[in-house]
Amino acid sequence: MARTSRYPIELGEADRDELARRAGTPTLAYRDVQRARMILYAAEGLADKEIAVRCDCHPDVVSKWRRRFCEQGIEGLTDKPRAGRPRRFPPQQVADVVAVACELPVKHDRPLGRFSRTELHRLVIEQGVTEASATTIWRWLHDRSLKPWQQRSWIFPRDPNFQPKAGRVLDLYARRFEGRLLHPGEYVICADEKSQLQALARRHRDGCTNARAPRAG
Repeated sequence: MARTSRYPIELGEADRDELARRAGTPTLAYRDVQRARMILYAAEGLADKEIAVRCDCHPDVVSKWRRRFCEQGIEGLTDKPRAGRPRRFPPQQVADVVAVACELPVKHDRPLGRFSRTELHRLVIEQGVTEASATTIWRWLHDRSLKPWQQRSWIFPRDPNFQPKAGRVLDLYARRFEGRLLHPGEYVICADEKSQLQALARRHRDGCTNARAPRAG
């Protein structure tokens, strides 16, 4: 039987909604997504060891953020200020750089199919968005899993129901279904077609597979 934690989690509606939003946001820093999932799992009654397996981390890490949430609420899930020189770049500046990286180069009169790291850095410097180095900008994008230099095309969905359909798929990636977290014994099975293969003709007759073909004569 799992040992009961010293820090049980009970979520109000507002906290649950905010944590679910963080857990399901693919552009958020991975550490923030992971912490939100830890607290949601803890609210489901899962033990630290079980949460650690599902979040691919050490149980001590789960215990740390569980305690911080109990003591400070959602604010406790953010990193404490570190000693040393404070950050030079405000969050709004980081957000502006990310916004440019998510746009088409042609919008900025760049004859490119996609931004390279060098071109993106040159553009935001020229436009006065930031004075950060190319390495710093790369780190900002890396924390949000953005790599515009690897994009070869942009797809614009035309299905008016794309958002709710995509939302269900993204929820399943986050192991959520109809608003609740999946338990360890529940699984998601995905099947995809192989579009490069075509069934040109049947290889076997219709009917029972055990039936024998009539003999000639």
